[in-house]
Amino acid sequence: MKRVIVDYEKLTSKVLNLLVEKFPDGYDYEDIISFNTNDGSYVKAVEVRTDDTIYLVKISSQLVKTMERYFLDEENNSLDIIDD
Repeated sequence: MKRVIVDYEKLTSKVLNLLVEKFPDGYDYEDIISFNTNDGSYVKAVEVRTDDTIYLVKISSQLVKTMERYFLDEENNSLDIIDD
């Protein structure tokens, strides 16, 4: 299984969807994984998985905002469908 470290700026809709599915109410302290990369950087991330890949998504304030925006967009789209 391959591991991929992803920054919020490079989130694909697939990974963002996995994040929102796994953490619909946001992530907690116990969901955070901390590790050092090969270049010595310290990273905090949350993990989502597919059948063949583990995505470690770096935590930042922008990630939280992106997840919230995605969730709100999904809610609004659902409401539009119901209203039709």
